[in-house]
Amino acid sequence: MPSLQKTSAPQDRPQGRSRTVIPTHRDKVAAAGSELIGGPYGRRALSGTGQLTPVRVIALVAIGMFALGMVQKLPCYNWAWFRGTTSQYTHACYSDIPHLFAGRGFADGLVPYFDRLGGDIPFLEYPVLTGLFMEVAAWLTPGGGDPAENERAYWLANAGLLMVCAAVLAVCVSRTHRLRPWDGLLVALAPSVALTATINWDILAVALTAAAVLMWSRGRPLAFGILLGLATAAKFYPILLLLPLLLLCARAGKWREYGTAVLGAGGAWLVVNLPVMLLAPEGWKQFYLFSRDRNVDFGSIWLLVSQRTGTTIPPERANLYALLLMAVAAVGLACLAFTAPRRPRFVQLAFLIVAAFVLTNKVYSPQYVLWLVPLAALARPRWRDFLVWQACEVVYFLGIWMYLAFTSSGNKQGLPVDGYQFAIVLHLLGTLYLCVMVVRDILAPEKDPVRQDGSDDPSGGVLDGAEDTFVTGRAARPARHAAPGMEEGQRVSWGTSDDPNYPWGAPE
Repeated sequence: MPSLQKTSAPQDRPQGRSRTVIPTHRDKVAAAGSELIGGPYGRRALSGTGQLTPVRVIALVAIGMFALGMVQKLPCYNWAWFRGTTSQYTHACYSDIPHLFAGRGFADGLVPYFDRLGGDIPFLEYPVLTGLFMEVAAWLTPGGGDPAENERAYWLANAGLLMVCAAVLAVCVSRTHRLRPWDGLLVALAPSVALTATINWDILAVALTAAAVLMWSRGRPLAFGILLGLATAAKFYPILLLLPLLLLCARAGKWREYGTAVLGAGGAWLVVNLPVMLLAPEGWKQFYLFSRDRNVDFGSIWLLVSQRTGTTIPPERANLYALLLMAVAAVGLACLAFTAPRRPRFVQLAFLIVAAFVLTNKVYSPQYVLWLVPLAALARPRWRDFLVWQACEVVYFLGIWMYLAFTSSGNKQGLPVDGYQFAIVLHLLGTLYLCVMVVRDILAPEKDPVRQDGSDDPSGGVLDGAEDTFVTGRAARPARHAAPGMEEGQRVSWGTSDDPNYPWGAPE
């Protein structure tokens, strides 16, 4: 039988370690960047006083960055969406939203999933909750007048609703780790969020997923399940979070909480989907049929392989390859969950499984980076690593539009195939780099920035500080990180330092 090893519960923290973690005290890049606004946080600064609390500051920054992203779309808003195709690519301001206003029947008052569309796609190819979001934005869009004006108004209506989602996303991330609210700045200032938030409707599902993680961190599995079910009703990927949660709950023996979360997720998903499923089954199935039958497309490793080898990979084969790779990733995740010297944090495994899905999927639209941003900020809150990854994603964002400009223009201005393939490789390497850093933190918990103050799993809810009931491999043996002379079951501290300037460990 494996030994039972107790991790550090929040109430076990020594005196003096319950203060808010200040990034400029812990992170060299954050400290250097803070020189733009007056330098690192001082000893005499008052934290959490006045109106500008960390959460409010982060919400305002998120709204400001979202507004800058809207400004970045200005050339398209003014004319590029409506004058050919190349201009919206050369200005890197493309958005699905205005084009689908007419293309999916919203301009004509068609009801999603119930009314048949013309063309190759007979019904709206989005999940039900996203379709409802699109319909609500259509209700807010004035009718009549010039079609271009109506499309602009539809984009603005969506942008207003999506801005609320962006603010909710940033607030949820900043509140998930109670002592690390400033990690929410990683989300609020992420350039990929500003650039991609209004391309499509993904940020709705991302915000719901972040809210679900916040509820789990507060020990509310039913609320977590309901929000995760709603997120899955808006986009498929959030359901993946139930796998790492299953593994961690199995290691900690938290079966009742996991069952509550699963029932909540299934119930919420059914409440949204069942009416459409029963009343308009053909329209409801369109999303799943489209996902299954979609060809290998932009940004995926399968497109890279296809272009390099000159061999077309049919959809069914790409689906099989992706499924096999996801199965391998799931097995690797299970090995990490049960053999790591300390139980991995929930968001660490959540990031890894979603990253595996992103890397193996047969399409990588530029807005898919939103799926990973909040999980990355919680799993590896280090500015250096986050910015390296974000730089790769910004290059890919520019690369795909320049490649589309090259393929759609008669004069071949833009990025040729080789350049676009380099952008794909950079995106893949950037995501893999962040995965490697997260895996390293799991295998060597003393390197995990979140655990350097002695915390266990601030986003883990009922898992935080819980005893292990099933472990294997290295985890079944005495922890190699335990201090000499410590008996089994005693608390293990990480990242202690005698430096009074860095009470939670020296900056990395």
